Amino acid sequence: MSQPKTQLDLDQLSINTIRTLAIDAVQQANSGHPGAPMGLAPVVYALWQRYLRYDPLDPTWPNRDRFVLSAGHASMLLYATLHLTGVRAVNAKGEISNELAVPMEEIKRFRQIGSRTPGHPESHLTTGVETTTGPLGQGAGNSVGMAIASKWLGENFNRAGFEIFDFNVYAVCGDGDLMEGVASEAASLAGHLKLSNLCWIYDNNRVTLDGPAEWSFSEDVMTRFTGYGWNVTRVADANDLTMLGRAYDVFLKTKDRPTLIVVDSHIGYGSPHKQDSYEAHGEPLGEAEVKLVKQFYGWPEDAKFFVPDGVYDQFKNGVGKRGAESRAAWKAKYEEYKKQFPQEADQLNRMQTGQLPEGWDKDLPSFPADPKGMATRESSGKTLNALAKNIPWLLGGSADLAKSNKTNLTFEGAGEFYPLQYRGRNVHFGVREHAMGAIVNGMTLSKLRAFSATFFNFSDYMRPSMRLGALMEIPAIYIFTHDSIGVGEDGPTHQPVEQLAAFRAMPNMLVLRPGDANEVVEAYKIILRHTHGPSTLVLTRQAMPTFDRTKYGAASGVAKGAYVLADAAGGKPEVILMGSGSEVSLCVEAFEKLSAAGIKARVVSMPSWELFERQDAAYKESVFPTSVTARVAVEMASVFGWERYTGTKGKIIGMRSFGASAPLKDLLKKFGFESDKVVTAAREVLGK
Repeated sequence: MSQPKTQLDLDQLSINTIRTLAIDAVQQANSGHPGAPMGLAPVVYALWQRYLRYDPLDPTWPNRDRFVLSAGHASMLLYATLHLTGVRAVNAKGEISNELAVPMEEIKRFRQIGSRTPGHPESHLTTGVETTTGPLGQGAGNSVGMAIASKWLGENFNRAGFEIFDFNVYAVCGDGDLMEGVASEAASLAGHLKLSNLCWIYDNNRVTLDGPAEWSFSEDVMTRFTGYGWNVTRVADANDLTMLGRAYDVFLKTKDRPTLIVVDSHIGYGSPHKQDSYEAHGEPLGEAEVKLVKQFYGWPEDAKFFVPDGVYDQFKNGVGKRGAESRAAWKAKYEEYKKQFPQEADQLNRMQTGQLPEGWDKDLPSFPADPKGMATRESSGKTLNALAKNIPWLLGGSADLAKSNKTNLTFEGAGEFYPLQYRGRNVHFGVREHAMGAIVNGMTLSKLRAFSATFFNFSDYMRPSMRLGALMEIPAIYIFTHDSIGVGEDGPTHQPVEQLAAFRAMPNMLVLRPGDANEVVEAYKIILRHTHGPSTLVLTRQAMPTFDRTKYGAASGVAKGAYVLADAAGGKPEVILMGSGSEVSLCVEAFEKLSAAGIKARVVSMPSWELFERQDAAYKESVFPTSVTARVAVEMASVFGWERYTGTKGKIIGMRSFGASAPLKDLLKKFGFESDKVVTAAREVLGK
């Protein structure tokens, strides 16, 4: 291979190195998508090398620009870039090592067990991957959350002469991303909020996995985004570095709206040759085709994983040099900022390291015993406001249901997050549940403690985002109200029945369904301290009693997931009644009736199965003695899963249909959620 002579030659050599690393990795794995990395290599090269403010030697620098590969199937494009730019690995403690995030041996282990180069990028595995992408549209949604975070942080922490936060967010999207509803919702909100720090790069290659995009997709994307309120520009050839540079400059000069750059590319070699090859999109090229491609690039056709002389230096002198200078200037400014604004600097330090402020749990409400009580959405609203007052970076909002979800932050200074007014803590997501989930994940990845809220039934619209939150192990907070058939007249379209079982089945998702107002407060304490995974908080619309804690077990038992709330004299029950949420009070009523009839019963409140399963065997036995096989579970949800705790001899009072539209008292009667029914079930399992 002859050595390159000019800057342009070095550019082309670097681009072709990205391409051939992707081709070789996909070929070796015999699995993956080579087409997108081949077509997009110049687009990503131009961005990283000339525009992205990013220091490979400090990949967690707080004001770095964010690069999101929403088209996650093009993962080798990102892995090759992380490798060539020399991004350093960060360990679990947040310390930067001298090791590469993606060394060459990891590229060779693409899509293999235990590698840092899985088929789609995973942020908790690979430093430099800002978010886990793959399910299309999700990264696009995350990018809006990151852009919101940058605006909010800048508005709240920047001071005259100290631009501590002004990072930009770039997301690469394909046709699939733009067909997905989640990206449309997110784009709509981003345009409304005028997020000028957000740039989506749309790879317009006119190809989907099944064939030509025109089979299923013919809308005018540019007109659509103009309608969303975006600035739209186009680059007619993905290989034209000059025009790509102009497009990025247009984004940087646009101060009143987000930017969409439509890039016309070809799946395949980055040339019109083989532009109709759909199979190049979704599977390896094959050995013969790989040789042809390498010939086309002027590459030694038998060399694998080859990085020509000068390529590493090219990246070092481009993104490496620019990034180091940007970060050094920022760091010097930040040192001065710390001296002048110690309180703000302390908050930023805690935010970045996942710590809470001193006194974060002060002035939390404590609710007196009350047989009428209140809905857990009410106690949640009071608790959330107290916490947000103490934790300045706790913010979020609802999918157009803030008043109903009781998630309005109403304390003095809470404020609203509006277009061009980015200081407030109340984010208005509109009726966009799916984007809301993805956006809250993006805000959480940017180190804010962000929450979303809607009715529990519409968790179905958020579930893909929530699943990725769980996969990424990020502390996002998902709040749901109207948690059961307790929504009454709204009927089965709004009555969540199977959702609790579904989220309990999700790995790394902490589900909490508190049984009274004081359990709500305890649940929030757990959620705010839970840093390695998301939390789902499930709350009622209807009022329920606040238990007299002088008579019953302490609400602090919530921390163990399940605890003995009421017990037979001497702690030797004949029958165990268990439930979560609003049904715990039914168990308590039944307990009192059974006790009066001389039957020794125990009530176990089970707000969180996940927390209970983490306890040791001795604690589990103390709550559910194996000797007591007479057990009844009560929950206004699918019975699925409760047999784990009731055993084969127990009974489950739950939902086996989708509910009905009627006043609450009629529903409770129809579906058997009455204390007398619990008593009858207890007698049956006892054989009495």
